[in-house]
Amino acid sequence: MSAQVHECVGAFVVRGGRVLLGRRTATREFLAGAWDVFGGHVESGESELDALVRELDEEIGIRALRLQRLETIEGAQPVPWRLHLYVVAVWQGEPSNRQPEEHDALRWCERDEAVRCLGAAHPAFERLLDLALAAAAV
Repeated sequence: MSAQVHECVGAFVVRGGRVLLGRRTATREFLAGAWDVFGGHVESGESELDALVRELDEEIGIRALRLQRLETIEGAQPVPWRLHLYVVAVWQGEPSNRQPEEHDALRWCERDEAVRCLGAAHPAFERLLDLALAAAAV
């Protein structure tokens, strides 16, 4: 029997050619201390979009008004997971850290800094970041 895949959503929150990242606290089970995009698990009965809108509100206090799907990446560690990634360039509210138990810092990053920060999260993030920045510029 195969392990259940954890369905997750995440967003590159982009403004003015920069992306907002959060540093995961040292106590997080997955990617502790790493910089990452915002998002989380899709709950039972929830759509990807509903989950992402909920997570962005819970984590950084914004209401996404325009979401564009980028693609899905997958991995097997520490458990099987699937991450559906989006870009959010239009929202209501000003991002702030509403869940300090999940993220101990937020940072607006230029492209090259974001690539360095995200390097530990997943090898596809550099290419996806470029897609997100291009999509947000349209």
